[in-house]
Amino acid sequence: MNLRLYDTRARAIRDFEPLQPGKVTMYVCGATVQSPPHIGHVRFAVNFDLLRRWLLHQGQDVVYVRNVTDVEDKVIAKSQTEGVSWWELAYRNERAFSEAYDVLGCIPATLEPRATGHIPEIVELIQRLIDTGHAYASGGDVLFDVRSFADYGALSGQRVDEVQSAGDTENAEAKRDPRDFALWKRAKPGEPSWDTPWGPGRPGWHIECSAMSTKYLGEAFDIHGGGIDLIFPHHENERAQSQAAGDPFAGYWLHNAWVTIAGEKMSKSLGNSLLVGVVVRRLVRPVELRYYLASPHYRSMIEYSEEALHEAAASYQRVENFVERAVELVGESLGAAPLGTDVAADTDPYAEFGLNAADGTEAGQNAPDGWKLTLPEAFVEAMNDDLAVPQALAVVHAAVRDGNTALAADDKATVQARLLEVRSMLSVLGLDPMDPRWRRSSAEGDSLRAVTDVLVRALLVQREEARARKDWPAADAVRDQLRAAGVEVTDTPHGARWDVAERPGRA
Repeated sequence: MNLRLYDTRARAIRDFEPLQPGKVTMYVCGATVQSPPHIGHVRFAVNFDLLRRWLLHQGQDVVYVRNVTDVEDKVIAKSQTEGVSWWELAYRNERAFSEAYDVLGCIPATLEPRATGHIPEIVELIQRLIDTGHAYASGGDVLFDVRSFADYGALSGQRVDEVQSAGDTENAEAKRDPRDFALWKRAKPGEPSWDTPWGPGRPGWHIECSAMSTKYLGEAFDIHGGGIDLIFPHHENERAQSQAAGDPFAGYWLHNAWVTIAGEKMSKSLGNSLLVGVVVRRLVRPVELRYYLASPHYRSMIEYSEEALHEAAASYQRVENFVERAVELVGESLGAAPLGTDVAADTDPYAEFGLNAADGTEAGQNAPDGWKLTLPEAFVEAMNDDLAVPQALAVVHAAVRDGNTALAADDKATVQARLLEVRSMLSVLGLDPMDPRWRRSSAEGDSLRAVTDVLVRALLVQREEARARKDWPAADAVRDQLRAAGVEVTDTPHGARWDVAERPGRA
């Protein structure tokens, strides 16, 4: 495997080598379910779904664990504000996140454990830390002794002396050091609690993930992921307490950047969020939202604007239009067989289609109906280079441009070749327009294009009349008008053809 990934701990791109050849273990911090998901919340799910799909394509067996934090300060506070039980609020929002993941075409996690289902494991881990001198009980709380772990701050680059008070307990006077953080919090009236050797209470945020990740993936696993906002203190504290307890823990740390508005992280507290359900009902289709979240590099910020969202949708539609037109030309049996659809977490994404990418032989040599999974070398190189999706999509759009040129020239062989490449690349990215999940109904696609075609053709007739009388400024004006409206005109021996235009500076 030639994959290279940026490791936050190393602050460098490293060759990715799993602990066990042929198997990748990955833990990604999921939702704290105090509210339904906005598009900033789910960016991580799309980004790590892309990584998982690429690992599956390379023949890896991926065990993907994504937790649910269903008991935490924010969940409790929000439930009290709404006047409902904490578990009712948590379950309602957990379902909303699950629906959002599904709407965006994310392969279901291998396991999705809840924090409240792992209290025994959490208590056992805390006891290990107490026994080894890295934690202490005080006033009903149990606290991690930050200064007992010499490597604290190595993940985030923080210096211990410059770290502010953890501020995660009302019992601050019981701390040996203000920087010590809570592993267990003493019970307070009206809050959920469990009995422990240190008294009733509930787990701190950080210990939950340490307990759940090692329960399902072992003391050492390959990848720990999440948003960049989790690097400190969450992931720093996870790493400290896990390694202090004697677990090697994660080999690689991966973090995706935020979705921002006016330079600020999208968040409920700022009142600048866009709920996933609202966006896919009112602004763009689910596949177009997936494209929008997937197309920038996962370590690059996305500055949200409705214009940028619609530009991403138009970019995807250019690809979609080519695929649909190419399928019409080369035939349904060749053009419509879905790749990588509804992949179970423990299966090879191509196996059900006869594509044998996972067994080391030539991908797709036994594919039905003439299919052969065909990935251009430049696409593979981009994906292996720290999941450089922008460069990978540039390869997709280059193939689409070649395919559109071939369509204009009625070059069926070239159209077929480009179609196979485009659909192969898109299937790896979870964006194949012929996937039943995304496929436009014939009525939807035909009616939309039919109406548009009537309007565009009327302008093209005006253009041809201007060309016939050699009124070149008028002909150029029509073409410029169409271009400004997002329509590209191509003159062919068979007359003018049109398609959705590609905007400068966009993939």
